[in-house]
Amino acid sequence: MGFAIGIVVVLVVVALVVPILVLAHRIGRQAPVINDALRASERNTRPLADLSTTIDHADVITAGLRRGRQRLGG
Repeated sequence: MGFAIGIVVVLVVVALVVPILVLAHRIGRQAPVINDALRASERNTRPLADLSTTIDHADVITAGLRRGRQRLGG
């Protein structure tokens, strides 16, 4: 009787662990593709870090234009 219960417990554990291992294997196969896509997105969005500098320069330029317009009476 104990031997049969032991076999049933082992079969239940195997039935629960095998899908987890299969899923882990699939994730492992897809990981390099995901990593490459993340690196490409980081490379493509890197110029956004300089956007605040561009905005600062645009503010300086528009402020100068505003002062020029005021001096000309516009």
